[in-house]
Amino acid sequence: TFFKVREAIINLIPQDLKVAIASGIGLFIAFIGLADAGLIVANDATMVSLGHLSSGTSLLSIFGIIVTLILISRRVPAAIFIGMILTAIVGILTGLIDLPSSIVSTVPSLAPTFGESIKHIGDINSFQLATVVLTFLIVTFFDTAGTMIGLATQAGFMKDGEMPRAGKALMADAVGMTVGAVIGTSPTSAYVESSAGIAVGGRSGMTSVWTGILFLLALFFSPLLGVVTSQVTAPALIVVGILMAENLRHIKWDDFAIAAPAFLIVIGMPLTYSISDGIALGFIVYPITMLATKRGKSVHPMMWALAIIFLVYLFIVAH
Repeated sequence: TFFKVREAIINLIPQDLKVAIASGIGLFIAFIGLADAGLIVANDATMVSLGHLSSGTSLLSIFGIIVTLILISRRVPAAIFIGMILTAIVGILTGLIDLPSSIVSTVPSLAPTFGESIKHIGDINSFQLATVVLTFLIVTFFDTAGTMIGLATQAGFMKDGEMPRAGKALMADAVGMTVGAVIGTSPTSAYVESSAGIAVGGRSGMTSVWTGILFLLALFFSPLLGVVTSQVTAPALIVVGILMAENLRHIKWDDFAIAAPAFLIVIGMPLTYSISDGIALGFIVYPITMLATKRGKSVHPMMWALAIIFLVYLFIVAH
């Protein structure tokens, strides 16, 4: 991030692939929402199938989805939030969501985890472990890049295919991830759920500041927040996925050399359950289809390099 490598890579990604990344993230979080709602379940015969819609938890999610869709169709302000509140209330009244045993709790101490990651840096002393670290680096690198491209596209920030002030955003992400790891939490990176906030108008830095403040306050009310189950949040993810899928119309589907890698990105994210793996599929194919249509010279050398890196990652490093 300091040497602006991440920023350069984000800016040189072709516009159609950036749009595909945004659309793929939409399908990805919608798939997560459908799974959390119990509407889509694993199936040994068909990989996935329709869930048991008659179960109480699925019916609760279906209620939330219908209510949220109606509110958004009616252009009701804070429709997603209202839908979550109503779903949680119905869940409590029907006994599907347990009432919290308390409202306020003390914040857990960071002492057991603080600085533990630093103590073990010296343990990266073998090829196998270095490979693991490299794998996580690649995954995090492109998960974050894909997330930021998707969110910036949804927010309407992309200008001429570039993300304004990308360097500052990436540095904030890098600092947050490093500090989070030192403290002992899971890395605090950019996350796709921010799309729910963007969908209801949250586009400024103050939105993130207030979100952070409310998260700090939420530390003291963790028992109360236990009523916000996956069935309550699932409708929000599904609705935001619908909103982000509108980016599909900006892809040049009549140009197969571009449509093929774009499609692999879009479909790859939910089916591999990974943003970085979906990006990898499209980035590997893009130079090949462009070369096949005698447009290889228009492909930036970095895209060729990324295709090779992803080939190594998918066939050697990741497995």
